[in-house]
Amino acid sequence: MNTSQDFRNQERPRERLIQHGPKILTTPELLAVILGTGAKGRDAVQFSTELLEQFSGLRNLLAAEHESLRRFKGMGDAKICQLQAINELASRSMEEDLRRSNTLSNSQLVKRYCINRLGHLSIEHCIAIYLDARYRLICCKEVSRGTLTRTSVYPREVAIEALKLNAAAVILSHNHPSGIAEASDSDISLTKHLQKALALIDISLLDHIIVSG
Repeated sequence: MNTSQDFRNQERPRERLIQHGPKILTTPELLAVILGTGAKGRDAVQFSTELLEQFSGLRNLLAAEHESLRRFKGMGDAKICQLQAINELASRSMEEDLRRSNTLSNSQLVKRYCINRLGHLSIEHCIAIYLDARYRLICCKEVSRGTLTRTSVYPREVAIEALKLNAAAVILSHNHPSGIAEASDSDISLTKHLQKALALIDISLLDHIIVSG
């Protein structure tokens, strides 16, 4: 059961945020504000610190799967839903930016979006980012998922989807769970085949972004 001291400790980061803004808070303190409470014997900041340590940082924590989070003592469905909602909101915020901006002049935003979508995954996934004639986001779709070391992407399917969406350009991205972001021979071959398939229907392949795990 939380004591009155626990509640006072939990309120402190919130009070500091109200008085001084979020930038002065540490990552555990910001996480404590979001989670609201800790667990038995640990206030919200202590709980958040241990949670971040367990998952080796914020990115891995926000991207962790439900069952993985459940194994951490004190993490119930409510807290898990809060974390998953935050991660999804961050992704949607970037999607909104991509819909408003020219991706050719904002390549770093595209890379951050791909990292957010793919960087934490333990098996290879591939996404296609479909763009309009002004290089703004139409939508992003997963085109395949595979194993630890490979995934199968069919250029014809990406091209057909691009036609359906009336896309003018495509950006392909996939992750390397191994942590090595260098393009393999199969990655280079895929890029060439997709580029040719899209060129036949007057659609450009702008980039093939590889994200390391």
